[in-house]
Amino acid sequence: MAQTAAPATAVPAITPISLKAIAPWAVFFGILMLVLLYFVGAEQGATAVISGEGVHEWVHDARHLLGFPCH
Repeated sequence: MAQTAAPATAVPAITPISLKAIAPWAVFFGILMLVLLYFVGAEQGATAVISGEGVHEWVHDARHLLGFPCH
């Protein structure tokens, strides 16, 4: 009984990603994270963009998890 080896597959070359390709995505996600941080950390009281307690209740547990005071 003859055993045959599986043919070797070529490893694709790794091409570096340029900074110009990453920069727009980094800026987008940076702004998105700042907006989310605002809603979790500061959207209540005098600085509220949205009136009412709705946003506060939606992010209440995230506030405690991240250490923001809210009570």
